[in-house]
Amino acid sequence: MMGSRFTAAAIAIFLLINQCHAATFTNLTRSQTLRDGDFLTSSDPVFILGFFSPPNSTARYLGVWYNNIPTQTIVWVANRDKPVSPGSRGLLAFSDDGNLVVSDSEGALYWSSNATLPSNRTAAILSDAGNLVLSDTDTGRMRWQSFDHPTDTYLPGMEVLVNRQMGVNRLFSSWKSADDPSPGRYTMGVDPRGSPQIVVWDELVNRRWRSGHWNGLQFVGVPNMTANYLYGFKLSNDEGDGNMYFTYTPSNTSTLFRFLITADGIEELLVWDDGTQKWDVAQSQPDTECDFYNKCGKFATCGGSQGTSQCSCLRGYEPEDEEEWRKGNWSMGCVRSTPLQCEGNSSMTGGSDGFVETRNVKLPDFADSVQGISGNDACREQCLMNCSCKGYVMTTGLGCFIWTQDLVDIRQFSDASGKTLHVRLAGSELASSNKVNLSKLAIIGIVLAVIVVLVLLACFLFTIRRKLKGSATKNNAVLTHTLSKSCELVAGFPVQESITGESQDGNGVEVPLLQFDTIAVATNNFSKENKLGQGGFGPVYMGKLPSGQEVAVKRLSVKSGQGFEEFKNEIILISKLQHRNLVRLLGWCMQDEEKMLIYEYMPNKSLDFFLFDPAKRSELHWNTRFNIIEGIARGLLYLHRDSRLRIIHRDLKASNILLDGEMNPKISDFGMARIFGGNQNEANTTRVVGTYGYMSPEYAMEGLFSVKSDVYSFGVLLLEIISGRRNTSFHLTENPNLIRYAWSLWTEGKAIELIDPSIKDSGALDQVLRCIHIGMLCVQDSAAHRPNMSTIIIMLESETPLPAPKPTTFGSTSSSTEILWSTSKGLETVSSSNELTIITEALRGMFSLPKLGKLSPILGIECEHFCHYKDA
Repeated sequence: MMGSRFTAAAIAIFLLINQCHAATFTNLTRSQTLRDGDFLTSSDPVFILGFFSPPNSTARYLGVWYNNIPTQTIVWVANRDKPVSPGSRGLLAFSDDGNLVVSDSEGALYWSSNATLPSNRTAAILSDAGNLVLSDTDTGRMRWQSFDHPTDTYLPGMEVLVNRQMGVNRLFSSWKSADDPSPGRYTMGVDPRGSPQIVVWDELVNRRWRSGHWNGLQFVGVPNMTANYLYGFKLSNDEGDGNMYFTYTPSNTSTLFRFLITADGIEELLVWDDGTQKWDVAQSQPDTECDFYNKCGKFATCGGSQGTSQCSCLRGYEPEDEEEWRKGNWSMGCVRSTPLQCEGNSSMTGGSDGFVETRNVKLPDFADSVQGISGNDACREQCLMNCSCKGYVMTTGLGCFIWTQDLVDIRQFSDASGKTLHVRLAGSELASSNKVNLSKLAIIGIVLAVIVVLVLLACFLFTIRRKLKGSATKNNAVLTHTLSKSCELVAGFPVQESITGESQDGNGVEVPLLQFDTIAVATNNFSKENKLGQGGFGPVYMGKLPSGQEVAVKRLSVKSGQGFEEFKNEIILISKLQHRNLVRLLGWCMQDEEKMLIYEYMPNKSLDFFLFDPAKRSELHWNTRFNIIEGIARGLLYLHRDSRLRIIHRDLKASNILLDGEMNPKISDFGMARIFGGNQNEANTTRVVGTYGYMSPEYAMEGLFSVKSDVYSFGVLLLEIISGRRNTSFHLTENPNLIRYAWSLWTEGKAIELIDPSIKDSGALDQVLRCIHIGMLCVQDSAAHRPNMSTIIIMLESETPLPAPKPTTFGSTSSSTEILWSTSKGLETVSSSNELTIITEALRGMFSLPKLGKLSPILGIECEHFCHYKDA
């Protein structure tokens, strides 16, 4: 006891003495040695490298930790298997072959980077991401990095290799305990089978937890992924060598994030809170009993939350050991009740094998991806042709998956966050089920028919009574109005049947029809206090449904110009789209002339609410604006290329970009959107819809639209976000719009003058100027000269040279003849704004008031449209 105390005291004195002589490096060369007490810092400096001792330990390790937070948080350890003994003095230096080595004053070797190097001319730096890099001083080429040899922590910017030929990649290993950084019993990595998924193993053999498969947007087995958690995960494309890489970029790069596999085998996402000065656990897995791997055994689902679990056999299966199952021992799982026909079951009647749907589940483990299959029917046939196939799924982002092994680790979710699994059953099982379903449907059909007849009869009798009675009191009139609405709701049932889209599973997703009275109560009868704003098609109200969920209700004005087709178009389109940067539709309502859309509630309203308000604009820091720009770009890329449909939005503008509680953007308002066929690149219309200032020249003048039309709108929006000014705020200046103003500054080498003063001092001037450059490329007059959205995202995320933009002329007076020529051909124009039509807006700033008076008979525009410009 006294010996250990003496040793600890000696080390403390030794470190205290060394602090007086400590050196701090920003890079380490062959002629330099980092001694215990010296430090190597990143240039930020967010990270620092040096020797440390864990809590309750005197052993010395070389590691990397955060520099400017009070809690020492180790993110990487070099010599975790072999600590420097307390009585020795640790050193980090270069060996004769150029590798980094940890040794002591006696020459004992504890760790080496052990890289194969062409020469010994090397140097080391600690990057701003926390990566210790060994590079060649002659070529600057990286020869070794600590990110390729992590311990228990995954940091933003780290690449995790995914290679199907290589198989499982167990990259991270937990500490043995909080006081011992040597490798513990838990490892974490990627299993690429089927589609990559994150897995935590216990003792390198037993699976403890898995994330579910990556579908290009999220891990499908992790419910309720938060916006921050979901935002930054990306999987690079296979470039021919079989290698892909997972990376993670947080939505707010100024916030500290890290993923950790703890000594207890828990995968955690930790976020540093500057206010409380501690790490907050934003997500942890496994979190409930059902998160633990294969809790209920094979062919069974686990449902439950808050630490409870409830196991159920899949339909067509029964417990393998009924007695043990009743006792709560579910480890043996379930077995098939009736053999399949393909297994030699010729005695059972009921037809060939088929499938039954199991909805809202975490898909089973050990899936096999079937390439070259498109469509649910083809995937189904692929499974039927293989007698070993136990089930299949066909879903967007994953494609066709089949399972030839036991179905294990299935979790039943309480909401719609899971997928639909098609489980293979014998024909007799399906036949008995169908009989029950048919009898139930028959009963339900009879009951509904009786109800409809009774309601229609009541409405008929009420109408006769109202005519005979004649006039009524005010209270009776209110009652009449209410009953009339109820009657018309039933009478209009064929029009108001549920509108169904298509989910990622390829199955129908019913968008709920909500009653008018429910919406009225939720919005406090559309009170002024609940009004969030006024959109182009009508007011938007905040509401709270009986379930307690907050929603935004868009109540379409009768005079808005959006008819039933646009209304239906928006419902069907949004129901088919699933992306973090697209708004989510929760329901709809149509009654009499009322048409309403119910969306998820966005607490920060729309982008224009902040961007064009002089007081609120300063809240949009550059990092937030760039996050919004990237989010819009990714949403458009999904619409144009990655969704099951190919969609042109046609009305992209600041007011149609909604912001959630974390200022993440969501594209909304799909009433004007159009679906393109698989090989269709361009279309023509005689009905131009949209908003002046965001329309591309070929669309406004000739009715031609394509994905490049949305690119043009994105470019305008990009310039607005950078400048904080509307494109149409230049009517009475020498520049007719923001594009012409930006071009004039660009040609004069004064692009910096376009930047909103509130972000000029953001410290990211080069990035802002690059975004202006990208914006100028997006608003080129010719669609052929504009980049597509995939190229734009590469431009935003890299530092590759950009092509020079060509002069822009759209919006100048030289274009007026073309607009008039298109109009004279009978081109119908519809604006999504309540103010004026597109032609009226397009003529602003092009002609003086007398000329407008002469043109109005030609265009069929009443002179009153321009009265509020008479003082200009």
